[in-house]
Amino acid sequence: MKLLHIDSSITGQNSVSRTLSANIVAAFKAANPDVKVDYLDLAADAPAHFTMDAMCPRTGQTDNLSPAQVAENAVSEKLVEQFLAADVVVIGAPFYNFGIPSQLKAWIDRIAQPGRTFRYTAHGPEGLAGGKKVIIASSRGGVYSTSPQGQALEHQESYLQTVLGFFGVTDIQFIRAEGVALGQESKDQAMAQAAQAIEQLMEEQLAAVA
Repeated sequence: MKLLHIDSSITGQNSVSRTLSANIVAAFKAANPDVKVDYLDLAADAPAHFTMDAMCPRTGQTDNLSPAQVAENAVSEKLVEQFLAADVVVIGAPFYNFGIPSQLKAWIDRIAQPGRTFRYTAHGPEGLAGGKKVIIASSRGGVYSTSPQGQALEHQESYLQTVLGFFGVTDIQFIRAEGVALGQESKDQAMAQAAQAIEQLMEEQLAAVA
């Protein structure tokens, strides 16, 4: 099994999403001792935001590329190959200003490649990156999942569900800790619920391979 572990929080050791993603990966390693883990810290090593230099090679232009276009294409190729090679992807995704960190969006922009993660057909777009499991370690300072008003404001989990689904990924699971900025009791409760969700996830994983 190849597992790609991605973090995108900027808050380092104080990050809830980093704690959750690390716990998820540790649980996978305990259940699968032979798992190979590749780690990507987007806060420390994020691709540059999408530009025309990065876009040109994705539109079929392969001749007379500038040095900048060649360099940007190499970044995109490395990231999409890493993503496609993974059987399991664990993404630490905090909730920033109603959405995801710009570093995580920059990564998504690099792996959203026609002919690699999706293609257009006469019947509409088709995802090409199916067959993998993606687990999102989702953290939120407030509570957004329990009311229509909160759900209308969140563009974090809903966006990730949409874009990964566009890539053909149908096995997506969220391990969520929300309300972590509403006091210590609320944070403790959220972390305990997330720990239970991780335990249940691994029970399901072990049952699937039994």
